[in-house]
Amino acid sequence: MPAQWQLRDAALSLERPVGAGIVNVTDDSFYEGARSGTPEQAVEDALRLAEAGFEMLDVGAVAARSGPPVPTQEEAGKLIPVLEALASRTEIPLSADTFSAEVARAALAAGAAAINDIGGGSEEMFDLAAKTGCGLVLMHIEGPPRHQRGPTAYDDPVDHLKGWFASRLEAAAARGVSESQIVLDPGLDFDLSVADDLEILRRLPELKDLGRPLYVSLSRKDFLGALLSGSWEGRSPATEREWATASAATLAIRGGADILRLHDASTLQAMRIAAAIERPDGTRVG
Repeated sequence: MPAQWQLRDAALSLERPVGAGIVNVTDDSFYEGARSGTPEQAVEDALRLAEAGFEMLDVGAVAARSGPPVPTQEEAGKLIPVLEALASRTEIPLSADTFSAEVARAALAAGAAAINDIGGGSEEMFDLAAKTGCGLVLMHIEGPPRHQRGPTAYDDPVDHLKGWFASRLEAAAARGVSESQIVLDPGLDFDLSVADDLEILRRLPELKDLGRPLYVSLSRKDFLGALLSGSWEGRSPATEREWATASAATLAIRGGADILRLHDASTLQAMRIAAAIERPDGTRVG
């Protein structure tokens, strides 16, 4: 398994798991504790995450929740100033959370080293990655982002993901994207049931068979709220899912997650302790 992820200008070491801090230049993201309503606030919030020890910052300006399309100009108007400011104030790698190739192009010019694409990878996004050499998070999804859909029924969700990712990796390679640029995100909560999410987390090692690092975004997700309350309809709010996230993150590390996309320093601590126990060769003390 590769011990690094090739970003635009450098490789990110994955000798030990990496925490990617979430920065949302939004006022409608599902977790109210991670809503930076203005670019100025987003920069300050991002720098606090950097100070807390996150090794990467993932900055987005469109909530992943269902809703009407957000104009490209509006998204870029929020996202680009944050990336430009952070690129001048920190050396931590930046990723832009966008499924718009046009916004992604501007984000890379503003200092992003990777694109976190919840759209599953389009030809235009693959062409951009091939041309720039940026890192690319390829997330499983079964339709357009921000469209309301119920979970798809899979006989075996892990087998489905393996086939889906294999097909998308082949499509990316055909457009000139190096495999070293790609990490894989199972897309928990996207077109997946709670049972699917749990099965995928139990069987993360099987996804490692695809030969790419795993980027797991589980922080305060709805499936955790459903587990806490006992039902999807009455799921606990995102504000009450901090320790559920820490628990899931530690088990994801045991399963082989390489990058965890997180809101909280508490989960970053849990991730690091789990990694020290599970992967002693990557632990450095002193």
